[in-house]
Amino acid sequence: MQRYDLVVRSLSPEEMTLDGLAACAGMHPDLVARLVDFGLLQPVFDASKVIRLRSIQRLRNELGINLEGVAVVLDLVERLQALERENAWLRAKL
Repeated sequence: MQRYDLVVRSLSPEEMTLDGLAACAGMHPDLVARLVDFGLLQPVFDASKVIRLRSIQRLRNELGINLEGVAVVLDLVERLQALERENAWLRAKL
């Protein structure tokens, strides 16, 4: 497998390298790169991605969900969170 750095611009204090992110999440860098290739993770890394990686890991290990299923679950969770934010905003306007 070809190794490459997925961070295109220079690192800001909040951004991490692929290896740094993988280490923080307790995952192998090749697996993190595979998740990027699959579209489950954006190729610019920061500390917030550790939470996403741990969620992916939990869905795979504890629930046995494959990567396609993980993508669906994460998409539905993001949509639900957006709807909850919109609902809270609309309630505040009443």
